[in-house]
This record gives sequence, structure tokens and C-alpha cells, in this order.
Amino acid sequence: MFSTLEFIFQRLIVYQPSVGCANNTHNAKLILIVLCYLLRACLNQGNQVNETVNYGQNQRFTQQTSSQTSLELHRETLPLLQKIAANLPGMIVQLLQRKDGSQSVIYVSSGCRELYELEPESLQGDFQVLRSLIHPQDVQRFAICAERSSEAIAVAAAAKTRKSWHWQGRIITSSGKLKWIEGASRPEVQPNGDILWNGLLMDITDRKQAEEKLRESGAIYRAILNAIPDLMFRISRDGEYLDFKGEGANVFIPTEEIVGKNLRDLLPADVATMSLQAIVKTLDSKTLQTLEYQLPTPLGMRDYEARLVVSGENEVLAIVRDITESKQAEIALRQSEEKFSKAFRCSPDAITISTLQDGRYIEVNESFVHLSGYTREEAIGKTAFELGIWVNTSDSFATAVQSADRTRLVQALREEGVIRNQEFEFRKKSGEICIALVSAELIYLDGVPCLLSVSSDITSRKQAEAQLRLRAARDSLLTQTLARIHGSLNLDQILHTTVNEVRQFLQADRVCIGIVDNGQGKVIAESVDPNYPSILGWVVNDDEYMQELREFFSQNPVCVIQDPMELLSCPKYSLYYEPYQIKAVLGVPITVGDEFLGVLVAHQCKSWRSWQSMDIDLLVQISSQVAIAIQQAQLYQKLAQLNANLERQVQERTAQLHHKMQELQELTRLKEVVLHTVSHDLRTSVMGTLMVLQNLLQQGKRDTQLPRTILQRMIQGNERQMAMINSLLEINCSENQGIILNQKLVNLGTLMPKIIQDLQSMLSQNQVTVTNLISPDLPLVMVDSTQLQRVIENIFTYIWQHNPPGLHLILDATPEAGMIRCTIADNSVGMSQLECDRLFDLDVRDPRDRISTAMGLKMYLCSQIITAHGGEIGVTSQPETGSTFWFTLPLEI
Repeated sequence: MFSTLEFIFQRLIVYQPSVGCANNTHNAKLILIVLCYLLRACLNQGNQVNETVNYGQNQRFTQQTSSQTSLELHRETLPLLQKIAANLPGMIVQLLQRKDGSQSVIYVSSGCRELYELEPESLQGDFQVLRSLIHPQDVQRFAICAERSSEAIAVAAAAKTRKSWHWQGRIITSSGKLKWIEGASRPEVQPNGDILWNGLLMDITDRKQAEEKLRESGAIYRAILNAIPDLMFRISRDGEYLDFKGEGANVFIPTEEIVGKNLRDLLPADVATMSLQAIVKTLDSKTLQTLEYQLPTPLGMRDYEARLVVSGENEVLAIVRDITESKQAEIALRQSEEKFSKAFRCSPDAITISTLQDGRYIEVNESFVHLSGYTREEAIGKTAFELGIWVNTSDSFATAVQSADRTRLVQALREEGVIRNQEFEFRKKSGEICIALVSAELIYLDGVPCLLSVSSDITSRKQAEAQLRLRAARDSLLTQTLARIHGSLNLDQILHTTVNEVRQFLQADRVCIGIVDNGQGKVIAESVDPNYPSILGWVVNDDEYMQELREFFSQNPVCVIQDPMELLSCPKYSLYYEPYQIKAVLGVPITVGDEFLGVLVAHQCKSWRSWQSMDIDLLVQISSQVAIAIQQAQLYQKLAQLNANLERQVQERTAQLHHKMQELQELTRLKEVVLHTVSHDLRTSVMGTLMVLQNLLQQGKRDTQLPRTILQRMIQGNERQMAMINSLLEINCSENQGIILNQKLVNLGTLMPKIIQDLQSMLSQNQVTVTNLISPDLPLVMVDSTQLQRVIENIFTYIWQHNPPGLHLILDATPEAGMIRCTIADNSVGMSQLECDRLFDLDVRDPRDRISTAMGLKMYLCSQIITAHGGEIGVTSQPETGSTFWFTLPLEI
């Protein structure tokens, strides 16, 4: 009995933690009860057992007697065991296993009812019924455990030792409950060789569930711990790193270099000091502490946040997170919020934020306050509908929100998310009507759909656009009127069309034109609303009225009457205005200079009217056009009269011109006859004289009394006369018929040496040297080579005739702006600017000029030849510095 209770006590100690998980108070009571029974069993029953055993040994009972005594002894202790088992959790079992292999259940406690939902008697009758309740997945493990226990029994029987049997598994009760059972039994070898098994079966379902939850929570904890990307440190009070976890984080120091080191060894001094202060505060206050700091890393300066909690005696757990990105995002967000705030506050447009559900204003900016006239306090919490901002309830955005169209609008906003540039009329607090250009966008504030609206006051712009449209219409009207005046001489048609278009533009009831004719006023054009009488043809014979009218417009550029009461002050009102229902008048004079021709008048008959500046400006400009039309008509009448006289005069003048042309043609013919006749006679005479002189020069002195030098001079003089005659004839021919050119493509670099070679005898005779710098690579030009040689020869002749011997000439040519510019530079005595300007002109030379008439004709002929080629010619010079003759020839395209 003592051994049975001892075993139960040991198992209870083993089970105690799990039992305690279910009900600590109940388990404590059970432990106390068990202890009491154990003490009592040790004192009383233990002695009885010992005495019985000693007695049996002394009397040398047989083995059967001992077995019987043992059973009887168990029977005597059963009541005590039942009392103990009734107060213990689980089920107590005593099983006797005889040497012959038979088994019998000696005792089953009442705990089997709660544990197995079976009666003790049914288990005593068939203990194997417990095997049928084992969960199918645990049957095999139970069989292995039973096999091992059989081996243990054999060992226990031979060695007289106690090898306990232990098993854990699941059962399914008859009601379907799943339970975890833990069974333990220790064999006790009897003197006769039988084995008495003292067993205890306990319900450990709660413990198993707790263990499973603990495993799950542990797995979750480990998963969470592994998934956390943050750094984790265990740090002592004095700053020593006790442990470290850094998987998944940016760690730039190996773990072995961190654990065992102090904060001061690894962190900057300021960060270490701040961290130690936070550790002390965490340990002293037992509360969470947070600090932020920055550290330089290979990735640059990084921001970190550390959270410290107490993790043990004088140690904290620090969870460190890299918050660089969040800091940057926070800064960006703050900057964005600041920008939005500034844009919201400083925007010149009115900005509002309202709820989408009912349109109540959440926030408005200063521009909205300025635009609407409502203060921020007046607007917040109200709707635009409640404030009476919207004018047209049929088409306004706010009313659509309030009306049945709200569903459609909200749907459009949810689908499109935005409304752009919709025009609405709105009413200010003062009652003034304005026009706004509204854009709205759907936004969410804390998950609540709201409407961000931006409104731009375009009232001034719309008014300006209206004014521009009116001005455009006015300008178009003026243009059309002017075009009619300039395109037609029908005054009646011009005036009637004009009054119709002016009345349509002004939306007036009557527009008319009256003119002054022989001291009378007469309406000659009118456009009138059919509901009011016409005054077309109305004649005013009142000289006094006409005089007043002239005097009024001489002092006032316009007559503006906006109210019928003003007309009553006029004594002529009842006579002239009242019969035609005139209530407002706008009139401007039609004048040309100081002459008063008439008036252009607009009438309003249905009511008074406030005439606008544009109305007045239109009539003033139209009146000037009408004045032009009237003046044009008057001038046309005069012009018709003048035309007859002019045609007669033109015919007379034409006859006179024809006569003069005939006289001029006859004079030109006579000039040609005289020129050719005189030239022919002069040439004949000069040629005859030259022939005589040349013959005399050839015969020598023996045949003539004239010196040889005189003959040579006479010959040179006659040659000059012949050249001048030829030049005159050629110039006359060129002026009448033009220079005849035989042009070909030539290269100046090739042509110029040939020209110089042809002129070499003349150059040598006058001691002139020439340097040719003209390149043979110049582009081709289209020239008449013979005529170009004449130009070069004439220029050379001019140079050696007007300078001393020994001259040096330099020829050059360069492309320049589609032309080739040719230059002839010399080292002559030069000439004045006046001589340069007149060198190539055709004029009669003064006898005192250094250039003769014959040479002047040759230089003029050079100009004619170059001009015929499409070029220009000239000379630049200064006295004593030489001269440069130049001419241009166009390049071949």
C-alpha cells in the first residue's frame, strides 16, 4: 500500500504543472489531501504490512499462503485507496499479473467515469476495452510501448527492480470527445513471483492544448522575430552589448565585434551619451523610451529610431529601426503640405474643400473670402446653397448636388474624378452677380469623399469679351459702312442701309438721318420699329428751331437725353417729340469741317434708356462716315461737271503733245543727219590731211620745207580728231541702239595675259611695267573679250597720258558677292575726289581740265561697256598716293 501511494504521489508531482494550468486552486487542495492520506498510510498501514510480512517469514508460510495474504492485505487497504482516489484527478488502477500469464484488475477508481466515460465494474470485467478507445493514429505507438513494457517486466522480475511504464496518447470516448491521456505504471514484484501494477491515468488534454498553443505562439514569435527587419540589442545598464540580432537589417559591423563591446566603443560620443540616458530612464521608470539619432554609414548619413523596454534585471531590449526613408518621406510630406498650404492660402483663385455628401464647406481660403464677401467663419459648415451663392438653380453645380441630378453628378465625379472649367454665375454677399470658372476634383480626407473646388473670377474677362464682341461688331459695321461709301455713289442706298444696321446694333426703336437743305431740316433716311410711327420725310421749317439746333451742336459734340423728364424741359418737345412717342434721344451732328450738314439720331420709344459710351462712340464714327458719303455725293455732282471740261482739256492737250512729239522726232532726225554729215565731212577732211602729212613725213626734208617734228605733231592732232570723231559716232550709236556685245565664257586669269601682251608695245613705248596677280582659278565670267580689251586699253592710256614715265601697274581680281571685282592700281601722282567722281561722266570738258574731250569720251565709253555687261566702274585716289581703277563683272550662274 505504501508503494502504491508513493507512486501516485510521484505522478501527481509530475502532473502538477499541467493540472495547475487548468485550475490552480483545485490542484492545491488535491495536493494537500494526497499528502494527508500519504502520511496516514505511512504511519498506520505501513506497520501492518511490515508485521504481516515478518510474521509470514517467521512461520515460513508457503508461497500460496503469501499470495493469499497479499490479496487479503490489498483488500483491507482498498477502502483507504478509494478514499484517496476519489479526491485525485484521473483514474487509479491496480492490475495483478500472475506468473501463469493471467491478469486480473484488482482496483479501478471512480475517476474512470470522467476520464473514459466508463463504469469501474466494466473495466474490472474487461480491461482491454480501454484499448479500443485509443485513437487510430496512436494505436501503433501504444503497441510499441506495451512491447517494451513486457521486456521491462522480464528484466524487473529477474532483477527485482522497478521499471515503470509510461505512455501518452489520444482516446475517443463514446460521446465522441477527443482526449489526451497520459498513463504511468510501476510494477511491484510479489514474494510469490506475481507482479502488481500500480497505475495512474490522467487527462492531459488541457496541458497538450496549452503546449500546442505554446508551440504555435513560439513558432509565431520566432517567425515574427525572424521577419522583423529591425536590429535588436540586449544592453546592460552600463551600456554593454549582451546580445544582438541583425538579420535583414543594414549592419556594417560583424556580430562578434558588437557583443561584449560598450556603446561608447561603437557610437559617436553624443549618440552614446543620449543612449545611456535613455537606458537608465527605461530601467528606472519601467516604461518604454524612444529616441532618434543619426549615424554616418557607408550609405551616407542615416536616421535611426530606437525603442527601449526592460528585458531583465539591469538590462534593456533595444529595437532599432532605420527610418531614413520615412524621415525623407516625412520631410517631403511636410514640404508638400507646406507647399499646398501656401498654395491654398496664397492662391489668387478661390479654393474650397467641401464634403461630397452634402456640400458643406470644410475649408476655404482668403481668395474665397475676398471673392464671395463671406468670412471664413460664416462659410465653414454651410453649403453654397444655404449661403445663396449660386444664381441659376437650374444649371448650377450646387443645386445639382441638392437636386435629383446629384446622383448623376456624384457618379460622374466618381467615374471621372474631375470637372474642368465649367462656367457658373454666382452671387456675392453684397448681391453682386459675378461669373466664375469652376474646376472640381474628388479627393478623400481620412477616407471621407470630399470635393476640392477652384473658382476663378472671370467677370472682368467676360465683360471685356462682351465689349470686344461689341467693338468687333461696331468695327465690322463701320467697315461695311465705309466699304459701301467707297464702293457706291448711291447716297440713298448707303444711308438707308446704314440706319438699319445701326438700329440693329443699338437695339433702338428708331434711327434716322436728317440733313439741312436750303435752311430746312429734312429726314432722308429712317429705320423704325413697326410698333412706332415713321418720321421719314419729316420737314422742319422752323428757322428758330434750326438755329437752336446749330448752336447746340456747335457747343456740344453729342446730344444725350436718357429720361422723358429731360424732354419736358425742351419747349419744342410737344411739337416734335411727343407725337412720335420719343422718350430718350441720342444725337450727333453730321459736319464737314465747320459746315453743319445734319444730324444722326437714335430714339428709344418704349421706355427711358441709359446710353452707353460705346453707343455714343458708334454714332460719332458713323456720323463721320455719313458726312463723307454726303460730301462724296456733293463732290460727285461737281466731278461730273468737271469731267466734261477735263475731257475737253485732255483732248486739246493730247493734240498739243502729239504735235510736239512730231516736232521732236523731226529735230532728232535732223540731228542724226547733221551729225553723220558733219562727221563724214570731218572724217574725210582729216583722213585726207593725215594722208598728205604722212606722205610728206615719208619723203623727208628734201621734199618739204616743214620740220619733221611739226609734221609729227600735225599727224598726232589729226589722229586725235579722228579718234574723237569715232568716239562721238560710237557713243551716239550706243545711246540709240546700245552697246553690242559678243559675250563668251572666259577665264580672266587666262584672258588678261593676252590683253597685256597685245598692249605691250604701247606699254613699252611709255615706259609702263605691269604685274598681273589675277589667279587662273577664278570662276568663269560671260564677257566680250574685245570690248573688255578696249576698257583696259583706255584705262592704261589715261594713266600714262596723265603721269610721268616709269609707272608701275598691278592687276588683281577677287570674287565678291556674286561678282568679280577687277582692280588696276598704280603709283601715279593721283587725282582729287572731284576728278574721280567726274572721270566716267559724259560732259563738255573745260579747256583747262587735265583730261581732254577725246579722253573723256573714251572713259565714258568704258562706263558704257561695263554697264552693258551688268557691272559697275569707278576709281579711288588721293593726290600723291596713287590711284586704283576698278570695275565689276557678274559671275556666270
